Amino acid sequence: MKTLALTLAVGVVLAAPAAGAPTQAWQPHVAAAVRYASQRHGSIAFAVRTRTGRWGWHATRIFPAASVLKAMLLVAYLDLPSVRARALGSRDRALLGPMIRRSDNAAAGTVLGAVGPSRLRGLAHRAGMRRFTPVTEIWGLSRIDAADQARYFFRIDSLVAPSHRLYAMRLLRTITPAQRWGIAPVRPSGWRLYFKGGWGSGTGWVDHQVALLTRGDERVSVAILTHLDGSHAYGKETLRGIAARLLRGLAVS
Repeated sequence: MKTLALTLAVGVVLAAPAAGAPTQAWQPHVAAAVRYASQRHGSIAFAVRTRTGRWGWHATRIFPAASVLKAMLLVAYLDLPSVRARALGSRDRALLGPMIRRSDNAAAGTVLGAVGPSRLRGLAHRAGMRRFTPVTEIWGLSRIDAADQARYFFRIDSLVAPSHRLYAMRLLRTITPAQRWGIAPVRPSGWRLYFKGGWGSGTGWVDHQVALLTRGDERVSVAILTHLDGSHAYGKETLRGIAARLLRGLAVS
């Protein structure tokens, strides 16, 4: 099947089923998510990937990364030549655990100092990201889009140094309960969730989530990015509402 491009009045949705994809394979409920997102405040984009296709709405629109960048910092740190082949020590864990599980900014700054922008660019290249731009002065202003983030999370485990893969994925699976909003409450039954959020210190400046859901050898990645929501509570509800619609039917697929 050739790539299909569907244009809606409220934006552009790309659907690209893979060649030979089964006609009954689950697909995200993009139209329902677009209808909902179109009624919400702020700038919104999302992207979804499965083994058989990819979909998105404003998926190449650029957003400030905020704490979503920490998922890239994690992988880049674990791939450092001085880290990738050795056991992690207490200092490594004291940085990476808080950075991912409770989104500690000081830890992220230290990790960024260790990896530098060149290693982030290298990771982006390995992941096939096309529009990522690191910003070191204020790392939360690094530039991302939903398409790249869905592409990255779809294969994030394979990008981690093999000796640290289980550790990295465990961190992404055990985000502190206080930050398990948005996608987490609507996780489809039977699916394991790995994710990272980003938000503008609770101001509504940005509210993002990027995630990988797995069940056996099935996987679905989702990236939902929002900007200028008005409040963090409103942004969290936007994330939850879009995720709930996109993932409808996944539990029984």
